[in-house]
Amino acid sequence: MASRSGMKLRLDRAGVRELLISQPVRAMVDGVAAQVAANLRSSLRPDIAETVQVSSYTSDRAAASVAICHPAGKGMQAKHGSLTRAAAAVGLEVRSR
Repeated sequence: MASRSGMKLRLDRAGVRELLISQPVRAMVDGVAAQVAANLRSSLRPDIAETVQVSSYTSDRAAASVAICHPAGKGMQAKHGSLTRAAAAVGLEVRSR
């Protein structure tokens, strides 16, 4: 890939892939997911807060999900944006696809 200065740069895709699944990145992702879950739990009724689950997984990178595993969870997100607000409180931007 050529830059404006005429220098050529080449992205080390294997190196980036290795970095995105590394333990330090995993720890960072898991830490942010835990913060989102804590924010979410603090905004919910205790009986619903206890159903919040964090799941770590790896696709092409370290990732984590936070879910309200309660029958009312989907409705709470749709009506109040509970998950979106919890994520925004830690600086994450949530966008629809």
